[in-house]
Amino acid sequence: MYSILVVDDEPNYLIVLSELLRDEGFEVYTAPGGNEGLEVVREVDLDLVITDMQMPEMDGLQLLQEIRKANGELPVIIITAYAEVEKAVAAMQAGAFSYLAKPFSNDELVVNINKAAQHYSLLRENTRLRKEIRKTNNFGGMVGKNSKMVEVYELIEKVAPTPASVLVSGESGTGKELVAKAIHINSPRESQPFITVNCAALSDNLLESELFGHEKGAFTGAVGMRKGRFELADTGTIFLDEVGEIPLALQSKLLRVIQEKSFERVGGTKTLSVDVRIISASNRDLREEVALGNFREDLFYRLNVIHVSLPPLRERMDDMPLLVDFFIQKFAGQLGKEDLRISPDALRLLLTLPWEGNVRELENTIERAAILCDGNEIQADDVQPESISVKAHDKWSEGVDFFQYIPDEIALNDVLYTVEENMLNRALDETGFVQARAAEKLGITKSLLQYKMKKYGIKKK
Repeated sequence: MYSILVVDDEPNYLIVLSELLRDEGFEVYTAPGGNEGLEVVREVDLDLVITDMQMPEMDGLQLLQEIRKANGELPVIIITAYAEVEKAVAAMQAGAFSYLAKPFSNDELVVNINKAAQHYSLLRENTRLRKEIRKTNNFGGMVGKNSKMVEVYELIEKVAPTPASVLVSGESGTGKELVAKAIHINSPRESQPFITVNCAALSDNLLESELFGHEKGAFTGAVGMRKGRFELADTGTIFLDEVGEIPLALQSKLLRVIQEKSFERVGGTKTLSVDVRIISASNRDLREEVALGNFREDLFYRLNVIHVSLPPLRERMDDMPLLVDFFIQKFAGQLGKEDLRISPDALRLLLTLPWEGNVRELENTIERAAILCDGNEIQADDVQPESISVKAHDKWSEGVDFFQYIPDEIALNDVLYTVEENMLNRALDETGFVQARAAEKLGITKSLLQYKMKKYGIKKK
């Protein structure tokens, strides 16, 4: 629903025009003059202003100039008398979207409104991001030829043209937002908004306002009407990152948007309708959250029509050379190091690291190395994580003869797996199976501990 401000000093004409636009389904604000109109522009998240040219105190041209100062992209349609064509031309030169000479038809007005509002919607889009995505490939910058990634690409190709809701799961840093963008740019909604909301980054009250908008005075600090992300995403796609963090009280409102495609702004009574495709993501197991009572089962099934599971980096290490090359090329351009490259020793080291932060951690590592390396070649020391010190781990093992306990025919991986599993069990037993304490004792993160517990099938007795 487009929000329109109509400015005219003739009360009767203001009433007629505003009622006409409301009948066409627009949200309409009115002002009897330019000064009052400017107040609305500053307080309300508008899509368009329609103003009469001839008004006392501040005419349409002056109002246009002031609006351009407040919001240079907000479109303005000027209404003029037949004899005011020269003023209309001046308004166009000053940045008006279009002008209508009286008398004009209702259809002509509605067509101009839709054109202007759609144009503004596109301007507000992050066009730079879409261009950047297109420059890489149709999968939103995702890199890799691992069989699990190929399955993800194939699923994206199948689901993108449909209106189905998609749930993307995977550990932090695996690229869940890239999947959402890839689905969007390969869908019929590609030219429409792609709006992202990080549900974990906002408090409960702020999250509701961010998603659904608010009316003036809805709460302390609500100095004007503000559209929420669902309104901004109308006809496009909304990406709900970390959807598992949405509180139960708000989940019911989200469910209603999915089922009925309607909602009210915070503090408002008017029901708004939207056409939005929902893509959500979580690094939690939402089925487990449902079982624990933290997530609504009906909402889970609404979001999980199609499920895309992203593998962690440690399960696609064959993609490491491709990913490293991709990030080197990216940062070489940004840093002006055209001949930037990585040494074989550095690449071999990258293949041995755990990558708990997945692809995002790798990207940060390559960026840091590209900045700090001497010359144009990244060496092993440049990618060595600060948290890992080989010398520090050598001291405790001095004088210990491991080989008296290891039969000759045992493979290296079998030895490593046996030691790792036993250390995990010992740490968990000693901490009463408190995972956070066990992870701290082992010197790893809780998420990596949970992965390893799943790997070895370790469960609380």
